[in-house]
This record gives sequence, structure tokens and C-alpha cells, in this order.
Amino acid sequence: MQEIFQINQPDLDFGIYRILNSRQAQINEFLQKTLPAKINTAFNGNFEQANSVYNHLYTFFSRYYDQGDFISQRRYKGDTYAIPYAGEEVMLHWANKDQYYTKSGENFSNYIFTLDNGKKVQFRLVEADTAKDNRKDNDQARVFALIEPKIKIEIDENGDEIQTDMLPYEENGDLLTLRFEYKAVNKKEKQTDYITQALEKIQNFAISDAFQGIFNPMPTEKNKNRTLLEKYLTDYTAKNSADYFIHKNLGKFLNQELDFYIKNEVMNLDNIQDSTDFSHIEQNLQTIKTLKIVAKEIIAFLAQLEDFQKKLWLKKKFVAGCHYLITLDHLTEEQVQTALNNPKQTAQWQALFNVEVSGLKVAEIRKNYPHLVVDTSLFEAKFQAEVLSELHDLDEQTNGLLIHSDNFQALNLLQERYKEQVKCIYIDPPYNTGGDGFIYKDGYQKSSWATLIHNRLSVAKNLLNQSGVIFQSIDDNEQVRLKLISDEVFGIENFISLLTVENNPKGRKNSKFISVCNDYCLIYSVDNTKSYFIENIPKDIKDLAKDEYGNYVHNSGKRVLVGENKFNNLVQKMDSDKHYTIYYNKHLYDLILKKETSLDEIDGNLISQGYIRYISYLGSNFVENTYTDKKIKELFDNKALEFKDDKIYEKNFSTTIRLKSILSNRKYRGVIQNKEETVELDFKTTSAGTLLKNLFAKEDVFPSPKNIRFIQTLATLIDDNTQTILDYFAGSGTTAHAVINLNREDNGNRKYILVEQGEYFDSVLKPRVQKVIFAKEWKDGKPQSDNGVFGGVSQIVKVLKLESYEDTLNNLELKQPASDLFSQNEALQNDYLLHYMLDVESRDYLLNTQHFIKPFDYQLNIATTSAGAYEAKTIDLVETFNYLIGLRVSEINDKRENGLVTVQGTSTSGEKTLIIWRDCEKYDYDKLNRYLDSRKINPQDSEFDVVYINGDHNIPTVFADSDESIRTLKVRSIEVEFLSRMFGE
Repeated sequence: MQEIFQINQPDLDFGIYRILNSRQAQINEFLQKTLPAKINTAFNGNFEQANSVYNHLYTFFSRYYDQGDFISQRRYKGDTYAIPYAGEEVMLHWANKDQYYTKSGENFSNYIFTLDNGKKVQFRLVEADTAKDNRKDNDQARVFALIEPKIKIEIDENGDEIQTDMLPYEENGDLLTLRFEYKAVNKKEKQTDYITQALEKIQNFAISDAFQGIFNPMPTEKNKNRTLLEKYLTDYTAKNSADYFIHKNLGKFLNQELDFYIKNEVMNLDNIQDSTDFSHIEQNLQTIKTLKIVAKEIIAFLAQLEDFQKKLWLKKKFVAGCHYLITLDHLTEEQVQTALNNPKQTAQWQALFNVEVSGLKVAEIRKNYPHLVVDTSLFEAKFQAEVLSELHDLDEQTNGLLIHSDNFQALNLLQERYKEQVKCIYIDPPYNTGGDGFIYKDGYQKSSWATLIHNRLSVAKNLLNQSGVIFQSIDDNEQVRLKLISDEVFGIENFISLLTVENNPKGRKNSKFISVCNDYCLIYSVDNTKSYFIENIPKDIKDLAKDEYGNYVHNSGKRVLVGENKFNNLVQKMDSDKHYTIYYNKHLYDLILKKETSLDEIDGNLISQGYIRYISYLGSNFVENTYTDKKIKELFDNKALEFKDDKIYEKNFSTTIRLKSILSNRKYRGVIQNKEETVELDFKTTSAGTLLKNLFAKEDVFPSPKNIRFIQTLATLIDDNTQTILDYFAGSGTTAHAVINLNREDNGNRKYILVEQGEYFDSVLKPRVQKVIFAKEWKDGKPQSDNGVFGGVSQIVKVLKLESYEDTLNNLELKQPASDLFSQNEALQNDYLLHYMLDVESRDYLLNTQHFIKPFDYQLNIATTSAGAYEAKTIDLVETFNYLIGLRVSEINDKRENGLVTVQGTSTSGEKTLIIWRDCEKYDYDKLNRYLDSRKINPQDSEFDVVYINGDHNIPTVFADSDESIRTLKVRSIEVEFLSRMFGE
């Protein structure tokens, strides 16, 4: 059983394996002694029946467990499967639908560890073989193997071939790169064999002395000759071969499957019907009884382990770091001077913006570079505290939020703060091509991807408001599955359209049959009765003409408002607001409406003054005019009527058309804001690459970036320039770039939230946002000005780094109770092991509220490399709590060096809220009460509805007036609320 579940892995010292290894003795005792004893006792030494139970246990559990993951494939019998079906007309199902996908692609393609001398070693994945269908994977396994020297041929985005020499190792300064491939091999071959082969080959490479530390001994009890390199290779392959999923309800699933297994494969009901000897039936019932008892205990232990991991996965993660990008126009003169005095900041300005500020005074820099971006991560914490304390309506003023995190964890933390606050989501998820960085469990490529997408769509949907929409880019490979998943999450009735986007007009040369030149974009709404799109594509000048006032109007398809009309109703009542005769004088630009009762009733006086009479009629009868008399006067005042000989038309001032479902690249003359301009509809991926090259002055900054014009086109479908736009597969940051540019063009106040976990966050996404804030146009990595004007925009951008799931696991310890309460009671001892051990013994390490006594010193070990190296970092409890309760922050008064931080804002229910964080050793009862008195925080006259405070206190919560009316103040414990919100589902 230990082999099936991979519980006994002493050489793996990360994640859940490290936790289990700390309790290996108890687990071994249970599996190797307690359970066998129960089986032997049940059968009084009958080895045949005992072996039958062992065989059934092995057969049953081995069906569902595969390299550290349960695969929830419901069995009917043997290799025949049953799909849970509730009578739907059409249903969607896949192997991992009942699970969470938890893998991070970072460890897969780029795994780095540091030697004692500071040199770095990188495992770089250069090739990943992908089975073209699941059946091929069933006959093979994939392993990580050191590559052989070869020439790698790749196809770029234009379909051109690129040849690259690939060597198994390369030294470049302080970095040693070892290159691996992920290749399909016969299932009989083992990963351990390929690790051994790699170690032998690397031993023979001419590696310089600087990197010889990889061969330093790192022995374990099981492997006395293990080296540092073997340790990291073992960790690397283990992390990327197993533990892809966490089951949502493993106990329920396995118990249901156990009942099904016993009824179909143990009871043998067909044999009972024909039996005349019932002795074997009695033996079989005893086997079933024992099998069920033992299997349920194993299920209980496995469910505890899986539920514990689920708890850690769903736990709202700590904010491990928070800083701001803020333009100079938001800072005081003193703060600008502090920035000028910071060599790290001035060096960043030079590197990012090509701005040299030495010798400049504060007034000069504020005048010449008002949108120079200050990065508060380059300063001591006190500087950011001072900046934030000067800002009011902080959340309202903040334009963007960048989150460095796994996207599921980020979306999970944003649930309270942004519930139904987002108007538009755009994502460009991995296309699951095998070369896009998405990693999947062997044999489960399509289902791994489906689980990733479904998990995140389900959480993201909660953030969309009722009129919200989501745009999802995808290609042929997964378009069908993405639509089916989106149908399930959003409802098939909320499908809006499938756009075809011509992103590669040349076509891909590596296409076997058809030269593919497009991607797709799926569009869904939360409620299509509440969503709408506006026309946002400029019309061709050929379809427009100027009216007598110089306004562009559509020159065809005008609507008749007054004149002969066979479509409108006959006039029934002469006092109807849609019955009137119009007299119009072109020279006087005058319009007179009269109620006439006969077609022959003509005002000769007006005719003699040069007025022209217009009536709506059919034959010899009046018909109603198209608009009411009030509406026709409004159109006349707006010069929106066109008068012909006997008809009045409504001018079509619209110079835009509706977006069509095929987005083609096109350049033409159109009209924008009543001016003729060149319009370029450019959706090409190559243009996106050129844009990045101009920003960073180098090629291949990011693989296949999205086109900024494409995202701007999607965003402007929504008639709201104050909307919040979310992208949780942010990549290079194109969505932020698009939003900033749109706001620059129309003075909008759209906000953006971007989530990215990859290495590109710090190297591409964040600096890209900084650059496009400072200047609109870039070339060769330098900003382009127009007579000294860079076209920058005023911005405040918050940047968060979240604790990861791996960080949560790696900070855990199991703290054994001081005394063994159950040592005299074996039944209770087993019950504790099976059901409670992990929750009870990890409690102090998941969230120790004792640390809230000094909340500004709370630390966790946060990974700094993909290989798991970590640093003790101070966790931002203040920022974490704001997100947990969904606070809309208005003001922060950060005096943590004095032991106090206060946050004001509005709760999700609209209550005015004050949060008081204090170092309880610096702010005792008396000092706290003096502070509260100075702020008038009491039931009698407090301006706040709710007050949160950490630590013990004696704040009064009830006040009685002389007239005996009672006033209360809601005072809540931060610790209690924190614990409840962090682990609440």
C-alpha cells in the first residue's frame, strides 16, 4: 500500500512528503501492523481469506492512484467505466473534473538552485514530447532525460525555420545550464534510471571548478552516496511527475466506489443464484465485511491527507510583499527629494526611461518628468508608509493592481474585495500544444488542461458583475473544449460569439494541410439580457459624406421620418403626438409643427413665406410620423434632419460599425471624432513582437505576446471608460498596456488587474507597465518625445506578491501534543491518526494568532528560487486582512515604527470601518485607550460602524443616554475574523 500511495518517500524533503516523513513511524505502525492484525484476527489465521482481502485492497486502490494523484475515474467493473449522469440532454465530463489542478509551470521549464559560492545551476527544459492522443500515452511514460548534442529546428511565429545548436550543458558566467528533454519512453523504463544516466554523463563533463559544488555529498539514510546534484534532480523530476491534483471530496468518492466494487466484483451475485452450497457464501460475506472495515480505515486516512491538502490549497494566501509604482505628480516635494537621493531609484530611471536626473532640482524634475515612476520597493518601508499616509481615497485613486502569484490563489484572495466589481475579463490561457509551458500529468493532457481552465473560470466568474463579459483567446487545439467548459460555467445561453482573429496573415508554414493564419476569441456574458456591446470600428470614408454643417453622415440607408410611408399606422386620433404636419424654411432654419385634419388643409401664409410642407401619408390618408413631436424637435435642434423635396430623413451621424466575427487586418481611411484619419486594424502577432522590441531594445522578450490593438478593440466594445478589466494569464502585460493607452486617448479611468506567476513578472510585465506609464511611444528601448512631451499618464499601481501553495506546505511543521492522550486506548489512537492528526498538529503553523501580538514582525519562509530556496520574509498582515474582509480602503495611517497602523474604509456591506493594528508590547491598555479617546472611538459618538482591533482590549461597546436610548459600537477581534476568513470556503 505504501508503494501505491507513495507515502514512504524519505529522500523527498519538500511539500506534503516532508510532512508525512515526520510522522513516518506512526503511519508505518498503522499500515504494517494495525491493519494486518485486524485482518488476521477476522479470519483466525486463515491465510487464504486474508490474502483475498489483501488482493482486493490492492486491486481496488491501485485503480485510482497514479504517481501521487488520485484519478477519479468511476469504475463499473474492471476496465469498464461509469460516468455520473443526472439525466441532462448533453453533459461534459473528463477524468479530473472533480479535482483541483495545482501545478506550477515554473518548476517545469526553469529550475534553479544556488551553490554555496553563489553560483547558480539551472535545469532548463528544451523539449517536451507530446503524445497526440491519450491512447498513445497509455502505452508510454514520459521521463526527464539529459539531451544529446543536436541541432534544434523551431518554427517562428511567421512559419520560418530557426536552427539552434543544443548542448547538454553550458557555462555562462555565474550560471551553469543543464538541458533536459521530456520524452516518451516505454512504460517499463523508470525515471530513476535516467537520473542515474544523467549523473554519470555530467560527471564526465569538463565542468569548471566554480561549479564542482554540485558533486558535494548530501547523503540520506537510504542513499549514502547521494550528491547535491542528485538531490535536486530527484526533487525536480518528482515535482514534475506527480502531485498534479487535489480531489475535492476524496472520502465520498472512494466510499461510493468501494460499495460499487464490492457489489460488482466481490459479492458475485450471479454465482449466488445458482449455488446449492452456502458455506462459501458465508466465507465471502466475512471477506466482504473485513474488506469494507479495513478499506474504510485506509480511505479515512487518505481522505484526511487529501482534505488537508485541499484545505491548504483553498486557504486564502498571505500577502508576502506589497509595494507601489507611483508617478511623481502624486508625491510631495519632500518625497520627490527622497527619491532623488536614492541611488537605486535614479539607477532604475536611467535603465528604464533613459532619464538622467543628476544635478536636477525637485522643481525641475517635477516640471519636466511629472510621470516618472517611483518604485517603492527600492526604498525602506518608512518611505512607502509616508507616501500612502498622504493619499486619500486610496483604492479609488489606484489605477492598477499587479499580482505575482498562481492565478487560482490570486483569484481566491480577490473574492471579497472584487466580488461582482469586474466588467471585463480577458485571458490568453496556454493553448495546450505541448510547447507552451503548460505541464500535464502523463496520459492526461486534455483533462489536466480542462481542470486548470474550469477551476479558474469558476472562481473568476464570481468577480464579474451582472453585465460583465469574458473574452478568451484560444486556437484550434482546444477551442472546442474551451467552449464546452465555458458553456458549463457561464451557461450556453450566455454565449455571445466566437471571433476569428487573423493574427498571422502569412499562415504557418508548418501546417500540414491548411496554412493556419488565425486564432479565436470566445465571448461569454454573465447574463446576456444585461450585457451589450457598442459599435467601435470606424467606418470607411467611402461610406460617409459631409452634411451642410460639415458633419460626417452615413450616405446610404437613411430612415424616412416624414413623407409617403406604407409601414407606419394610419392616424386614428388627430391629437396623437405622432400626428403633425411640418413646415420648414431652409433660409430661416425654422421648423413649425401644425395639427391638420385634412391632407388638403394647407397653410398658404407659411407657403408664401418660403416654407415647405411635409406630411406623412398613404393614399388619401394621414399616417403616423415615425417619431413624436417632441423627438422631431430634438432632432431638428441637433441638426440631425435631412430635408428633401417631399421627405424628411434622419441623418445617421454614426461613424462606427459593429465588430464583425472575423477580425481581418486592414488599413483604410476612416472617420474618428468627425475627422478623416488613417485607420489600421492590426491584429498580427508580429506587430506585438515589434512593440516589445521597441520597448526593451531586444528580440524575443516574450514568446508570442498578444496584440495591443486586439485587446483595445475588445475593451472598447463596452461603453464604460471606468470599468475594471482583469487578466489572470497576464504574460507580458499587454492588457495593462492596452488599458493605459485607452485611458491616455479618451481620458478614461479604466482600472486593470493583472495576475502572472512566471519569471516574466519581474523581467517583462512590471517594467513594461512602468515604461508605458512614462511615455506613449518607444523605439530601441528609449522613450520618444514630442518637443519634450512624452505623453505619460498619472498612475498609482499596487504590486503584490502572494504566498504560494508550496510556501504554505514548506512552512508547516507537525507539533506533537506534549502528552499522548490516547496511548492507553488503541481505538482512539487510530481514530486520531486517521481523522485528526494533520489538522491538530499543524494548527500553530498555519496561522498562529499569538504572532498577532507583534503583527508587524510576522514572518514566513518564502521561496526565492524554483528549487525551493527560501528567505524569511515579513508578511503583510495589514494588506492581507484588507483583502480577506473585502475592504475598500480610503486612508492608511502607517506608523508601524511606533507600533500602530490604522486603516479606514468601507466594508462590502457598506459599513464605515476602522482597523487598528498595534504592537501590543508598545500599545498596552492605557496607551490604546488614550489613542481611542483622541479619535472619539466609542459607542457614544464614533463615526465608524465597525472597529477591528488585534490583541486583548477593554474598549466599551455599549452606551446609554440619559433618555435611556442605547448605542452600540461593533468591536471585532482581528484574530477571530482573520482565521474565519482565511480558511472559509
